[in-house]
Amino acid sequence: MQYFFDQPTNAVPRVRRMGYQPMSQRVVVTDHAFRDVEFEKAVSAKYGAEFECFSCVEKDETIQAIQDADVAFVNFAPMTREVLARFKPGATIIRYGIGYDNVDIDAARELGVAVANVPDYGVETVADHAASSLLSLLRRLPVYDALIKTNGWAKPAEVGRLRGFRSATIGLVGLGRIAQAVHRRLEPFGFRFVAFDPYCSPEVFTRLNVTSVSLEELAEQAHAVSLHAPSTPENHHLVGREFLARMQPGSVVVNTARGPLVDLGALAEAVRNGRVAGAALDVTDPEPLPADSPLRGFPQVVLTPHAAFYDDDSLANLQRLASEEAGRALSGQPLRCQIA
Repeated sequence: MQYFFDQPTNAVPRVRRMGYQPMSQRVVVTDHAFRDVEFEKAVSAKYGAEFECFSCVEKDETIQAIQDADVAFVNFAPMTREVLARFKPGATIIRYGIGYDNVDIDAARELGVAVANVPDYGVETVADHAASSLLSLLRRLPVYDALIKTNGWAKPAEVGRLRGFRSATIGLVGLGRIAQAVHRRLEPFGFRFVAFDPYCSPEVFTRLNVTSVSLEELAEQAHAVSLHAPSTPENHHLVGREFLARMQPGSVVVNTARGPLVDLGALAEAVRNGRVAGAALDVTDPEPLPADSPLRGFPQVVLTPHAAFYDDDSLANLQRLASEEAGRALSGQPLRCQIA
């Protein structure tokens, strides 16, 4: 089986619009989760473009919002073929963030709609979230907290065996920007590191003193697994029953990447039978996690609401970089991070 990982994207030259007329352009925000959209308003005003902001969820309302738009800032609104067909020729979609699962890339290419993402806005923030989650799980902090709140107190050994950091191995699935930032944070604790990433150069493994292993070897050697891979058909349920069965009893799993990487049913079984001692899930598939999921009831499972990207610095950086990309689109310059 093959697994695919995000690679740095270089700017792709974009065709300059002929007869550029600033007042004829339209910029929309289909949906967002920010306090305001001042960066987006400012870049629209700079180029004399009409600006509108929406809260789209479904396809039909998205179609109405983007009708004849030149530039669309998109969070989770569906960018299906039917939606993409309503953009002006040569329009640009700017996806808030790294992933673009909600954009039909093949249709965008066929219809001449440019698509860009912002792959570098929150590397440090996501790494903070992943590293802090991993350390908390390895020290069994959620379990201690639950025991004390339920029983009034707890004996240290009630959480079972507790491996010291200096004798633990961290397994990184993917060794791109975020995974390398996680490594920087965890290295001072004395962990050993292994990683699986067939697209990362050997020089990176050598420079970081990380051992390159197969996915199966990673499952067998790691006491903590942190996921940093994209959601692709090849990576669907990468952490499933086979992977979890190979893991050492008492290991932990952290997912701040994409929900479909983890088979939630298999993970729940592994937590229930003790194979997995803890998990931190910032993303799930589906999302939100279903109300009847057994993962909601385990004290050793930490759930966060797709929030690994979230802090004041990260959000400001995301909106600024996305708006700068919109400025390039509105002025006919090459996009910095074009993916279609």
